[in-house]
Amino acid sequence: MTIFNKKNGVKAVLIWVILVSSGALLALKPSLSIKPAKQKDRRPNIVFIMADDLTMTDIGPFGSTQVHTPNMDRLAREGVCLDGMFNMVPVCSPTRQSLLTGIGPVRSGAYPNHTMIYKGIKTLPYYLKQLGYNAAIIGKRHYAPDESYPFDFLGGREHDDGSGIDVDLSKAEDWVKTHTDKPFYLMFTSNQPHEPYTRGNQSAYDPDKVKLGPNMVDTKLTRRRMAKYFAEITYLDSLIGVTLDIVKRTGQEDNTIIMFVTEQGNSFPFSKWTLYDQGLHSGFIAKWPGKIKPGTRNPAMLEYIDITPTLIDIIGGDPTKINTGSKDGNGKTGFDGVSFKKVLLGQETHVRDYVFAEHTTRGIIQGSDNYPSRSARNKQFLYIHNLNFKATFKNTVVNMPFFKEWKQTDPARSAFYQVRPEFELYDVVNDPFNLKNLADDPKYTSVKTDLQAKLTTFMKQQNDKGIETEMQALTRQPKNGADD
Repeated sequence: MTIFNKKNGVKAVLIWVILVSSGALLALKPSLSIKPAKQKDRRPNIVFIMADDLTMTDIGPFGSTQVHTPNMDRLAREGVCLDGMFNMVPVCSPTRQSLLTGIGPVRSGAYPNHTMIYKGIKTLPYYLKQLGYNAAIIGKRHYAPDESYPFDFLGGREHDDGSGIDVDLSKAEDWVKTHTDKPFYLMFTSNQPHEPYTRGNQSAYDPDKVKLGPNMVDTKLTRRRMAKYFAEITYLDSLIGVTLDIVKRTGQEDNTIIMFVTEQGNSFPFSKWTLYDQGLHSGFIAKWPGKIKPGTRNPAMLEYIDITPTLIDIIGGDPTKINTGSKDGNGKTGFDGVSFKKVLLGQETHVRDYVFAEHTTRGIIQGSDNYPSRSARNKQFLYIHNLNFKATFKNTVVNMPFFKEWKQTDPARSAFYQVRPEFELYDVVNDPFNLKNLADDPKYTSVKTDLQAKLTTFMKQQNDKGIETEMQALTRQPKNGADD
């Protein structure tokens, strides 16, 4: 018997076989209670789920009332939502590599998109295995070099074009069942909802009923594109549901931490590829039975570089000592990130006063030759420095049909996406969509000066030389023949 839920576009076949559903291969098996394999080491297993180009406010746990995300909602009810998590780079490859190294993007060498870390830098799977864990990844990797990330690779695509099978999650279930000698870390890195928007029920959302944020230009093509993006979010949610069921079916639910992150923002203007909140502010949900209080929220400001030290701390390692032998491009050791284990446990609500980010356009698809941006943010204000502001900002978005509609409908808004002032300052509390630039307002001079000084200090710590670093970006991409 086949069931189709018109609301969320998820199909399921109620037979105990392997099936293909909207491009994912899922294993539906008898819902009999399964005793967990006996494991001498009872440290927690960890399942880490990562979206691809998902704006945090487009899911239920972080405020969306438009998009159907029942499994994310369920995870939030059973765990904690971290409201202050931020990326350091608003594109995929550097984001993933800052997460897996615990080191800032320029310092690690992985700062443009389609990038790689310096040789000799150790990564999360190395530390996990050193501490007695099995470690596997399924889905999109988008890191380099492969040998620096010693995961068991269970298959997946780097990019999903909508054809055939995107990810075979039954392989993840088989891996969990056959790796019972040690606690495990399983990372599921989905391709959704990265464009092209082809997965899920593409008719599930009515473009005419889509609500756009005030930072968007309201056009027909924008609404159609947004509706398809929403459908992919619901499809991603169904895959999260399958992953949660795998943990339950294998009898590991009570001893498994489940984490979900949204990555950077969606591929609409003023989101991905930018340092605005919609590009950097990231959703993070964690469930840890018996440890994390269900249905809670925590406002602590955090960065993706804090995730690897936190996981090391959780499984019994010391993140302040374990990285002493992993050197960056300048021969320095140690993480830039810190553990937020106490935040997860509800014992602390503060970690950082500031978070920082950078964006490199050089080397991205159809990107500007040289448009480096850097940012510093505290609880209330976001400061952005566009280092080469006289240039024109470009990426794939500006060549899309919907953006041509933007130019016709709202020339001023579309022009600001490509031509910006050197300095930008936003009150993110009262202006969450970053629409009113306060940089030239004398009332905010002290705020601007403080954030500017903090950003300068951060760039020095990262050995970030601004425009000079931007011009070296191609040397950090394997496709350009770099070998370190």
